[in-house]
Amino acid sequence: MIYQTSRKGAGGALHLTRNNAASLLAHMLAILGASGKVGRATIKKLTAQGAQVRAVVRETSGRADLEALGCEIAFADLRDKDAIRNAIKGASAVQVICPVSPRAQDAGLDMANIIDSITAALIAVDPETVLAISDYGAEVESGSGITMIFHYMEASLSALPGALIFLRSAEHMQNWARVFKPALETGVLPSFHHPVSKIFPTISAPDLGAIATELLLGKPAGSRRHIVHAEGPHRYSALDVAATLSEISGRQIVAHELPETDWIPTLTRGGAGESYAELVRELYVAHNAGRIDVEPGGEVRFGTTELREAVRAMYQ
Repeated sequence: MIYQTSRKGAGGALHLTRNNAASLLAHMLAILGASGKVGRATIKKLTAQGAQVRAVVRETSGRADLEALGCEIAFADLRDKDAIRNAIKGASAVQVICPVSPRAQDAGLDMANIIDSITAALIAVDPETVLAISDYGAEVESGSGITMIFHYMEASLSALPGALIFLRSAEHMQNWARVFKPALETGVLPSFHHPVSKIFPTISAPDLGAIATELLLGKPAGSRRHIVHAEGPHRYSALDVAATLSEISGRQIVAHELPETDWIPTLTRGGAGESYAELVRELYVAHNAGRIDVEPGGEVRFGTTELREAVRAMYQ
């Protein structure tokens, strides 16, 4: 494993109590999947608080902006448990995210193998706290498509002896960027959400990183296993997304329910493999049936980014 260290000076305002800051600065927090939107957002918030952060990325990932934030850089393939173990060694807290495998021949199996590698590395290192980015509906035991991977992840990580935080994310507002170009060209925004008036939870990815930071730096939960759901300040529909894109672009965009028979062909034309496309199809069937939401009685934390702000950033 290649290992490189880069750190800025410790100057800059801290937003913690004196005791908490001293404790935090004495420990290392490792972020797996640091090159993604959520990982970068968490790192940015943590380093702004004066935390020592190690960003774990693949060797092919860009890292200049991570180094500029003042964190260490460690390289590891998330399918290699020994590389992960070496990358997170010495960390008192680890943020985990399982990357999707849209082009894998068996997407579910590939992601499960990644989870197995991460779990084995965490068992070997035994950090005090693990925060895992999970998904709304992770408690559902069957028929939820790609969300079943997060169900498996939560079950696997529950074998760890330390404190566990499962941060279940609503779908990201940024996912809509994939269909903005055809929507602007045709005037039709295709939606897997049926009907297009259905209100669903969504969150801006950077807000998820901010909530993860709050949980990593906050007081320990009363129980070893802590589940938190994260979504934006309001819920929206595909109609809202189309209206917002219309307002920002100055073009008339209409939301359209994409027939279920077209979901897999649409996804595979976009580059996804058949296996991953089928998992997404199953997810939206469950979503449209009302099976994907906050677990009854579950804790919810809210981001601050409104849909309009996120769409404007994606449109620019």
